[in-house]
Parts: sequence; structure tokens; C-alpha cells
Amino acid sequence: MEQIFVTGAAGFIGANLVSRLLETRAEIEIVGIDNLNDYYDVELKKYRLSQIDKKAECSTGKWTFVYGDITDAELVHKLFRKYDFDVVVNLAAQAGVRYSITNPEAYISTNIAGFFNILEACRHSHDSGKGVRHLVYASSSSVYGGNKKVPFSVDDFVDRPVSLYAATKKSNELLAHAYSKLYDLPTTGLRFFTVYGPAGRPDMAYFGFTNKLRANEDILIYNYGNCERDFTYIDDIVDGIMRVMEKPPERKQGEDGLPIPPYKVYNIGNGSPVNLLDFVDILQKELVSAGVLPSNYDFSAHKKLVAMQPGDVPVTFADTAAMERDFGYRPSTDLQTGLRRFANWYKEYIAFLE
Repeated sequence: MEQIFVTGAAGFIGANLVSRLLETRAEIEIVGIDNLNDYYDVELKKYRLSQIDKKAECSTGKWTFVYGDITDAELVHKLFRKYDFDVVVNLAAQAGVRYSITNPEAYISTNIAGFFNILEACRHSHDSGKGVRHLVYASSSSVYGGNKKVPFSVDDFVDRPVSLYAATKKSNELLAHAYSKLYDLPTTGLRFFTVYGPAGRPDMAYFGFTNKLRANEDILIYNYGNCERDFTYIDDIVDGIMRVMEKPPERKQGEDGLPIPPYKVYNIGNGSPVNLLDFVDILQKELVSAGVLPSNYDFSAHKKLVAMQPGDVPVTFADTAAMERDFGYRPSTDLQTGLRRFANWYKEYIAFLE
């Protein structure tokens, strides 16, 4: 039975990945860890875990949740001693560009120290057993900073981050490369582009806008609406992760007697950026259609165009040619369909909370 370790299992991407694995893999044991921090509503994280439990009840696979933190090195190594993990998917991270400006310590703790603990555990998993065959970890499109060349390619220069969050994600890529080189550890980093969908993160624009509009509050559209985002639906993201998990970088010996680093980094996005004003227009129509907002809602009275915020970038645009070439990855969910599914879920979630 294949054993998989997913960190950040109560997070948006992590919970959807675990659910899909339980749905589609017959012989699988998944161990998930999450500290359920209060960066956003903990009840939403518990809701996601409840959805995983429902999947597990109907699955032939095995699911174990560990309430804990990857910054706890002793706990991480204990889990690696207890289980013989084949694949590790590190999705635990302190997310959010703006939050990193006011709370930098959280990013250094989880994104740097926590990731180091995962790397060390993967390294030492080979000391007495077959060891982890593939570490897949979350990077971010934020590493591209103010890059004016579009679409963004993994070959672009990304050493000038405009936020601490981006700096920690680039640091993850550098640390992974060092471990791949020194310890022949296959690692793959995925630069996610604006992931959205049902039960997503409330700090993301589509979810935050919905909360504010429902509360009859104003929404702020930055850079006076002159922003574009490469919105990527959660199902497409999970499909990409699962394809990557099964194909670790090849291990080879170099002329220096050390491994040629079995290391890869990919963009994982939709490859089709959308203007924020167009995005808001689609969102409002789907919220009305789902009954989240009344048909006579005055959207124009609640939209405020404001200047760019520190740490933000005007455009994100993924070059996904490498993902398509190496894994056959092709996102298939258009923005209207994705936002319709979110709006319908949101309506149901409100009823669930009430």
C-alpha cells in the first residue's frame, strides 16, 4: 500500500488533493498534518476535514489526520519513523502577500524552518529503508515579482522578490536544489497561479469580495482595475499535482561523483490571465444566479478603484508548456464555470453554517 504524507492537509489545496486521492486510488494510505492556525476561519478548515472524512468512509484507502505543526521537528521525524512514506507533498505554508508585510515571523517559521524539517526528514528516510522517492512542494507565482516579461517562464530571473512571502518561496526552491544535489533527493516545486474554487481561502479576492458584497460592504479593486490574474481552478491544480507525484525527476550521477540534482520546478496555472474588472463582472453574475445576492443588487455602488498595494504585482501569467510537455497537463475549467461552482458552494456553505 502506497504511503503519502500531505502537509497542510486542512488547507485549500491539501484537502482537495487528499479527497481526490481517496476517490481515485484503491491501495493508498494518506497521512495528513495541519496546525489549523487562525490566519483565516478555522471552521472552514474543519469543514474541509469533515469532507475528507466522508470521502474516506467510501474509500478503500486509509486516512489519518495529525493535528500538529511542521515546525515541530521532533513530531515530523516521529511520523517519518512510524510510516514509510513513498511520496511527500508539502503544502503547509503561511500564505498571503499582504500578511507577510505585517507578520514576517510567521513566514520564516513555517515556510523556512518548517520546510527545512521536511527536507531533513526526507533525507534521513533513506538511512534505514527505501526512503521517500519524491518530494513535491508548493512554490508560488509570487516569485516572479514585478517581472514585465509575459508569460512567466521558470527560466526567468526571479531573484528580486517584492514580498517576504515570495522570498520564502524562492528560498524553498533553493533549499530543495541543495538537497537534491547533496543527497540525491528527487524534488519538484510547483509555482501555483491564483488558485480558486469551492471552500477556497477567504483571503483570496473572489471569496473576500463575496463576503463583503453579502455584508453590503465595498470591495477594493487595486491598481484601479489594471490588474490581470491567471486564475486556476482547484480541480485543475489537483490534477497537475497528481500527475507530478507519479513522475519524480530522474536520478543520475554527475562527472564530479555527486548526483546531477533530480530537481525540477514548474508553473502550474491556467495560462490565460483575466482582467480583474472582467473577473468581478463574472463573479457578480454568478452570485446573483446562485441566490447569494439579490437580482437587484447595486454592484456599481460597492466597487472602489484604488491604488496598488505594497507587495502586489500588476499581472500573473503562467507559461505551462513544460507541464504540458512532461505530464500532459491541460487545464480545462474556464473562469465562469469555476466561479459558478464556487457561488453554488458558497450558498450551500452559508446554509451549513446557519
